Amino acid sequence: MSEKTPEIRKNTVFQASIETVWNAVATSEGIDAWFMPNDFQQELGHEFTIQSPFGPTPCKVLKLDPPNLLEFSWGEMGWVVTFELKDIGDKTEFTLIHSGWGEPDALVPGPGPDQTNKDIRDRMNGGWESIVYEKLREVVEK
Repeated sequence: MSEKTPEIRKNTVFQASIETVWNAVATSEGIDAWFMPNDFQQELGHEFTIQSPFGPTPCKVLKLDPPNLLEFSWGEMGWVVTFELKDIGDKTEFTLIHSGWGEPDALVPGPGPDQTNKDIRDRMNGGWESIVYEKLREVVEK
């Protein structure tokens, strides 16, 4: 059995209601405020596009359980991004999971030189760090 690159997990508690956090992570306007421009719609199976720095990236809503769960495919690499929300009174526990990485040493073609799954995962892990703990926090706790 081949080794898989570990998923990225970011977990935090926001000083905001679950409705506030849900609106930030599960609406087009909300996602745009902390992540990237998009044409997301809160509909199971909806195909949408995220406007990444590398160009438009196709996505599809895979799971939807408002206001507790949103999962979507991201790009053509097999990536899956999951947002889990848990109501803890006037606060919300939030977990982001970015999975679907494949084998660590597999080369991934892209703009510029090819990189391994592990290299891309490690770079994106740092990116999610600031996106979740700083940008998303700023949006939901303002």
